Amino acid sequence: MKTIPHQYVERETGRICTETLTGDKAIELLYSVAREKTPILFRALTSARASSLIASARYDRALDPRTRLSLQRSGIDFDECVDPESLKTLRQVFERQILYWKCRPMPCESAVVVSPADAKCIVGSLGESSSLFLKDKFFSFDELVGRDKPEWIEAFHEGDFAIFRLTPEKYHYNHTPVAGEVVDIYEIPGGYHSCNPGAVVTVVTPFSKNKRVVTVIDTDIPGGSGAGLVAMIEIVALMIGDIVQVYSRDRYENPCAVTAGMFLDKGQPKSLYRPGSSTDVLLFRKGRIKFAEDLVQNLRLSGVQSRFSKGFGQPLVETDLKVRSVIGTVQGW
Repeated sequence: MKTIPHQYVERETGRICTETLTGDKAIELLYSVAREKTPILFRALTSARASSLIASARYDRALDPRTRLSLQRSGIDFDECVDPESLKTLRQVFERQILYWKCRPMPCESAVVVSPADAKCIVGSLGESSSLFLKDKFFSFDELVGRDKPEWIEAFHEGDFAIFRLTPEKYHYNHTPVAGEVVDIYEIPGGYHSCNPGAVVTVVTPFSKNKRVVTVIDTDIPGGSGAGLVAMIEIVALMIGDIVQVYSRDRYENPCAVTAGMFLDKGQPKSLYRPGSSTDVLLFRKGRIKFAEDLVQNLRLSGVQSRFSKGFGQPLVETDLKVRSVIGTVQGW
């Protein structure tokens, strides 16, 4: 059977690019043959222990010149790094810090919401009357937020969302998309399913089945972004060992855990994924954000081959964008 390519739009240039999917054949085997014929093996391979072992074998080896060159060809820019000479293993490259204050500029307008990551992005809505209605395509909303959190299920009912898929070569610090006060932060246990598009269309609503951390931010306070309540959900994936909360107000200095009652400035480092691939989801209350036009237009772009069109009935095209770049504008009541 011929493998369907996966393409996306590069935001900065408008080019249509074909993604080289890491371990694509292995993922296809795991999520087709193993999942259907040996479910016990499938569950074992998507467990926390298996993810940790795979990550150690892949990421803890010393870098050699050939690997370093290969990483550069994959899109990693060592000139962006805070201390490139200190990066001796793949794990250190994956967890690298960058000069984001120079190479990831953020607009100064308070009414914009910014991307939490260097990632490929899709925007959508939970509201049936919205032209971006994509309910239950990538996640089950109630399950994603936590069924024992009725207050947040009600708050974000028929709201809007943005999904950010981080691939292995990306910078893996998450940054705050808005400014505001943390009103809740909690972890939900789960599996370690791959974020490879082939796996995403195979497992029903995979993002709400993986281990994840949910942070709810109230932005309607003095100094906040004015976007209402915003939920930032950090989701592990295959080979991701953990999500470490490392919020810093000044570059990467004095990192600390994120706790309820803390005020978060926009665009600052908030957390770090351990090696692999991973996903962020932002949830907004209904009517509180207008997504950037290019993200909306690219979503339905014709002539682009996206695996996310398979089983969804229409093309869903991702836009590759930078952390701290604009994804939308705050809307009032």
